[in-house]
Amino acid sequence: MQDDETIRSNRLVAVKWRGAWARRRFRVKTITASIVFFAILLLLPSFFGMIEKRDGALLNDWVLNRLPAIDVSIPTFLIIWSMSLLLIVRAAQDPSIFLVFMCSVILSFFSRMISIMLCPLDPPVGLIPLRDPFTSLFYGGIHSFITKDLFYSGHTSIQFLMFLSLKKKRDKTLTLCASIAVGILVLVQHVHYTIDVVAAFVFTYLVYRWGRRIARY
Repeated sequence: MQDDETIRSNRLVAVKWRGAWARRRFRVKTITASIVFFAILLLLPSFFGMIEKRDGALLNDWVLNRLPAIDVSIPTFLIIWSMSLLLIVRAAQDPSIFLVFMCSVILSFFSRMISIMLCPLDPPVGLIPLRDPFTSLFYGGIHSFITKDLFYSGHTSIQFLMFLSLKKKRDKTLTLCASIAVGILVLVQHVHYTIDVVAAFVFTYLVYRWGRRIARY
């Protein structure tokens, strides 16, 4: 019985993707978004290398001043990558989730690059490097750690974008809790200022609304 349900589920997924791919607008947007996404990934090391050389403002953060810095890299990335796996599974099952997330994350990349350029900040006092071997590759190398990609928080933004993009109630509950948890954890580790985390929710919501509109097919 379970095998029959799996077969029916796989067939439904195939039907969804064939139906979406049959639409020219979906094909064009999917191919374009994929090319732009990977192009941005290739440009990120150069961008982060540039901003790391700038001088910025050091903020007096009321929350961080009262929050001891603790290394929480492991729980942070356990949350991030478990939720990323969930998104990958759901996006593979539903082409609309895939395209909405891709369009939105591209806009998120661009908006963060602009906000980081316009708001140069020095890292918070007591910062403990938040290291992850995979994401470090896009920051300029496995041993690189960028400290000035601050306003607004990319880690929080991506988690919240997952929450906005997913459809099932349970998925949304998990990713919303993950968004809040990651926002708190990056503050605990003094990787971001409080304003970086708060702004991430606002900017990401606006980006998602725009991305969802672009993704319509």
